[in-house]
Amino acid sequence: MAKLDHLLVVDDDPQIRQLLCDYLSDAGFQVSTAADGKEMRRRLALNVIDLIVLDLMLPGEDGLSLYRELRVSTNTPVVMLTAKGSLIDRIVGLEIGADDYLPKPFDPRELLVRIKVVLRRVQSFPDRARLDEAPSIRFAGWQLDTRARQLLTPEGVVVSLGNSDYRVLRLLLQHPNRPLSRDFLRNHVFDKDSTPFDRSIDVCVSRLRSQLPAGLIKTVRNEGYMLTADDVVLAS
Repeated sequence: MAKLDHLLVVDDDPQIRQLLCDYLSDAGFQVSTAADGKEMRRRLALNVIDLIVLDLMLPGEDGLSLYRELRVSTNTPVVMLTAKGSLIDRIVGLEIGADDYLPKPFDPRELLVRIKVVLRRVQSFPDRARLDEAPSIRFAGWQLDTRARQLLTPEGVVVSLGNSDYRVLRLLLQHPNRPLSRDFLRNHVFDKDSTPFDRSIDVCVSRLRSQLPAGLIKTVRNEGYMLTADDVVLAS
């Protein structure tokens, strides 16, 4: 029997938790629920979770804080729920790296479709653990040597990369065809909180663009940067 994708619904409203548990279970998922951050951590410690549905408006530890905590230790995709449905709130949710965002009140059918789309996209990525261990990653005719931290052109010419540029490129390769926010990249590359005038990631991307083919790294308006490559493969 095929393994069911395991979802974790984190919401302080017991009616919403029960509604989503029943609906998503009927749709063919294994579903666990949590009312707050403490219960979320317990569930994550006990189970392998494939996707988290996270309410941003939680009492105590809010959803944004929990999301940032999640990103330190896991790449599990997250679909955010919030009672705030304005465009700026949606942009904030996506800017910090959420996989999708749905304002309350919502139709469970729409949430189900979004969950399936996110899972399909994430499961099409190269295996993350194998990618982290791969000595080389090939994409668009180019090759990233993860041991020497060098970039090789299709002709085999070595392009040296600075440490920050290497880490940005590797993160983009770990999430091909998915926009990564500046905050997400900055926090993972420089291990520091963002500031409104910090352009360090833009500088890294600019240097990478000067070395890679035009259009390979795209700017996605209001979301961040995306590496467009359908042929990201691991090499020995």
